[in-house]
Amino acid sequence: MHMADRCDDKKCFRHGGLKVRGEMLHGKVVSAKSKHTVVVERDQTRYFSKYRKWARGTSRISAHNPPCINAKLGDLVNLAETRKLSKTKAWTVVGLSAEGDK
Repeated sequence: MHMADRCDDKKCFRHGGLKVRGEMLHGKVVSAKSKHTVVVERDQTRYFSKYRKWARGTSRISAHNPPCINAKLGDLVNLAETRKLSKTKAWTVVGLSAEGDK
């Protein structure tokens, strides 16, 4: 685990003033190059009844990565919806998933 006990981040949902609300998602971290930001990718499948076909796709979500969690590349993470934190971020990482084989 990469988790620390304490952080001084104002945008942390545990130690700062950020409130989580709305949807909860999970996905895999595909980029952790930016400071306090990760890009999480989710696989999606949906059925188009008109064409009787299944379509596969992926969605990429930019999320805030608090220092107390510090998710790394390849980690499976849980996300929670928050207010807008920047131009592209409206999600925050709330924990690391224990599901290692997904």
